[in-house]
Amino acid sequence: MASCFFSPFSSCGPLLLFFFSFSVFWFDYGDSHPVFDPHWHPATATWYGSPDGDGSDGGACGYGSLVDVRPLRARVGAVSPVLFKGGQGCGACYKVRCLDPSICSRRAVTVIVTDECPGGYCASGRTHFDLSGAAFGRMAVVGEAGQIRDRGEISIVFRRTPCKYPGKNIAFHVNVGSTNYWLSLLVEFEDDDGDIGAMHIKQASSVEWLEMKHIWGGNWCFNGGPLQGPFSVKLTTLTTQKTFSAWDVIPSNWSPDATYTSRLNFL
Repeated sequence: MASCFFSPFSSCGPLLLFFFSFSVFWFDYGDSHPVFDPHWHPATATWYGSPDGDGSDGGACGYGSLVDVRPLRARVGAVSPVLFKGGQGCGACYKVRCLDPSICSRRAVTVIVTDECPGGYCASGRTHFDLSGAAFGRMAVVGEAGQIRDRGEISIVFRRTPCKYPGKNIAFHVNVGSTNYWLSLLVEFEDDDGDIGAMHIKQASSVEWLEMKHIWGGNWCFNGGPLQGPFSVKLTTLTTQKTFSAWDVIPSNWSPDATYTSRLNFL
């Protein structure tokens, strides 16, 4: 199996098969349900960036400027290694809320993992969220966002929740530096689990799915070739092992730093 390297550029249940012109999308839901945890778990939280800002500028997941625009804008957060999972936790969504009734709203805030905080409050195996200033402030009752930010570190509870990107379909970004011998992809706007446990690509006129390697953050690659497009892409979620296959979603005349959108999503 071809291996990847870091680039500085950087069980079966019902099957549903969908046919469209030029593309086919295949879902295998297995026996799984939408990712959801009914139980709240203890953690701590801080915030970073400007008080009303979006937090990270890019971040360790590799989403780049996506964190600055909707639907990710102001909903992003960095998490400690226990939740970052070496980058395979990228894209997962959580509900968080703080606990002090004098200042905290009872409303939970949904945040998306886009970054890692490896040290400080996030070290020593702690479960910690380092949120954008905007997301952190939204945990407060109306008018108290500034006061809650003044507290610095606070106690919170969190639980996993399905990601939802209304009006968005799963997209595949071809990373800068990709060639016919080194193809690197980043998945965007993945509903439900949000995370990725495995990725494969299939070349034009081939029946073989080639296993991609996780390299860093939310980025995966295949090292070998020459590769011949168009490419089909199959992803398997980390949490519930659902699969999604998009046939010929990346065209034969693909370009690095371009994004190719499928026609479906998990939800």
